[in-house]
Amino acid sequence: MVAKGVQFIPLLMVAALFLLFIVSGLGSKMRQASDYGFSGSYSGRVGSGAAIASNWMSAASILGLAGLFYLKGYYAMAFVIGWTGGYVLLLVLMATQIRRFGKFTAPDFVGFRYESATARTVVALISIVISIIYCVAQFRGIALLVSWLFGLEYREAVLTGAALLVTFVVISGTLGVIRNQRLQYFVLIIAFVLPLMFINRKLGYFWVLPQFGYGEAITTLQEQFGFYWSEPFASISLFQWLALCFTLMFGTAGLPHVLSRFYLAPSMRDARWGVVWGLFFISLIYWSAPAYGVLARLFDARAGNAFKLPDPATADLVTLTAVTQAGLPSWVLGLLVAGGMAAAFYAAAGLLQSGAAAFAYDIYPRLINRSATDSDKVVVAKGIFLLLAGIVMLFSLNQTGLIAEIAAVAFALAGNTIFPAFLLGIWWSRTNAAGVLSGMLLGVLITAASPLFGELLPLVKVIFPLTSSAFIGAPVVSLVMIVVSLLTRPPSDEMVAFLIRDVHDTGGK
Repeated sequence: MVAKGVQFIPLLMVAALFLLFIVSGLGSKMRQASDYGFSGSYSGRVGSGAAIASNWMSAASILGLAGLFYLKGYYAMAFVIGWTGGYVLLLVLMATQIRRFGKFTAPDFVGFRYESATARTVVALISIVISIIYCVAQFRGIALLVSWLFGLEYREAVLTGAALLVTFVVISGTLGVIRNQRLQYFVLIIAFVLPLMFINRKLGYFWVLPQFGYGEAITTLQEQFGFYWSEPFASISLFQWLALCFTLMFGTAGLPHVLSRFYLAPSMRDARWGVVWGLFFISLIYWSAPAYGVLARLFDARAGNAFKLPDPATADLVTLTAVTQAGLPSWVLGLLVAGGMAAAFYAAAGLLQSGAAAFAYDIYPRLINRSATDSDKVVVAKGIFLLLAGIVMLFSLNQTGLIAEIAAVAFALAGNTIFPAFLLGIWWSRTNAAGVLSGMLLGVLITAASPLFGELLPLVKVIFPLTSSAFIGAPVVSLVMIVVSLLTRPPSDEMVAFLIRDVHDTGGK
C-alpha cells in the first residue's frame, strides 16, 4: 500500500506528535530523574501500569496484530491470549519476586542469582539477539508507514525510516529528553481507538465502546457473505495454535525490557498492582485490533471481494486501509499514522538501547576492557547503538514475514532461554550456574532448530516451529536445567539464604 506522493496532513500530525513528546520530555527533565532505560522514578501504580503498557506498545501491537486478524482470523487470537497471558504469568509467578532482587537488567539478575559471570555474559548476548530480531519487526512497521507517508518504495522507506529514527534518538539524547511514558501511552491509545470509534459510528454499530460493537460485522460477514471469519482452527491445527499461544506467553514473561520495569516499584504490592494496571491498559489495544481486521474484511466483502486472498505485504497496514475505506477525514488517518510511528519509533529505540546497554555494561568491561570507565561505557553504548541499527536495517531490507510473526521469533528465543532461567532461579534454590548455562544454550539451539535442521528432519519443524518453539522447548530446557543442577555443585549457602530470607519471606512488605 504505497500512497501516491507525500501525505501532507498525516505528515504534519506525525511531526506534531513527536514535537509534543519532546516538549513534554524536556519538561519532565526539570522535575525528575531519567525514566528512559533501566533507571528512573516510581510514578504510582496506575502510572507504573501505563509505563509498562507504553514499553509494550510497538508496531506489532498497533499494526501487526490487526493485520493478522485481517489475514488469518481466529489464528490471531493466539497472539492476544499469549501476550496478555504472559503478563498474568508475570503477575502470579515472578513480578513481586523480581523486584526483591534489586537488579536492573536480565544479565544483572542472572549474574547475581547464579553467581556466574559466564551466565551473565550469555544472557547479555541472548538479550542482544532478542533486541535485533524484535527490532526488525519495528523497522518493518516504520518502513511501511514511511513508504505510505512519502510515497516511497519499501527499500527506500527502510533507509529513510532508519535515518529518521537515529536522528530522533540523537536529538532526544542531545537535548536530554526524558521519555514521558504515561503521556505516550494515553496519546497512543487515543490515536488507536478514536478512528475505530468513527468507523463503527459510520457503519451504524455501537461506537462508544467499539471493542464490543463489531460483533454485528462478524454476523454480517457470515449471514450475508458466507464468510466465517471467526471459525477456530480453520487454517492451523489445535497443537499449532496452542504452541504459538504458550510460546508468546513464556516469551512475554522472559523479555528483558519487560522484566526491567519491576525494579522501580518500591514494594511487592506496588509491583503486583503495576502489572494489573499494565495488563488492563494493554488489553485496550488488544481488544481493538480484532475490530480493525473484521471491519476491513467487511469493507472487502461489500466491494465484492468477500473471499479475496489478502496480500500479506499489505496486511500490516490494514488499520490504515479500514480508515481509508470508511472515508474518514485525513486528520483521523493522520492521527492513526502518528500513533503507529510513535509506537514503532519508541519500541525500536528502546530495543536498540537495551541491546547496546547489554554489550556496553555486561560484555565490554568484562571481556574486552576490564579497566573501562563509565565514560568509556557510554561511548561504547552509543557506538553499539549505531551498529545494531545498521544490522537491523540490513535485515529489514528483505520484505519477508508479517510484523507480528517476526516479533514472535524473539518471543520464542526469550521463552526458551531467559524465562526458564528466571522461573527456576526464583522458585528452586537448587538451580545453579551449570544448570542454567546448559539449559540456555539448549534453548538457543531449539529456537534455531527449525531453519537449521527442519529440511533434514521434518519432525523438527512440527515440534519446534520457528515462531512457536517454546511450547515444547521451555519445559525441555527447564528439565535440563534441573537435571544438570542436581548432578553438579549446588549454589552457595549465602545465595540459598538470600532466596529464603529476602525473596520469599515477605515480612509484610
